[in-house]
Amino acid sequence: MRTHFETLQIRTKGKGTYEITDQVAASVIKSGVKTGTATVFMQHTSASLVIFENADHSARVDLEEYFERLVPENADYLTHTSEGPDDSTSHIRMVLTRSSEVIPIAGGRLQLGTWQGIFLFEHRRSPHLRRVLVSVLGE
Repeated sequence: MRTHFETLQIRTKGKGTYEITDQVAASVIKSGVKTGTATVFMQHTSASLVIFENADHSARVDLEEYFERLVPENADYLTHTSEGPDDSTSHIRMVLTRSSEVIPIAGGRLQLGTWQGIFLFEHRRSPHLRRVLVSVLGE
């Protein structure tokens, strides 16, 4: 059984989706694992991970707009705003998405579907340096 662990550092420019599929795939290649799983974990509470459409950018624009409407900033019921109007909303959006994903590996490659990509979903307005942990396990 082989294991490989890596920390990816992803710099964001503020709210939006950032594809990290290539970086995760590179971790799988480095691991030497041919059959197994890759666990990808977001080490933050104001950003998340999603597996989403990666062929047409407009699908991501729609997702981002949907979240702006679903969890709007400056709602009168929000109390956790010490770091600004996107403070509480960023945490709520993270809870509505995911902090980790597990992707099968076969033939030494991530087994994502044709139009699937792995995205860091930044929920804060300001740029951040995000840590994404990748753990690969298999043979």
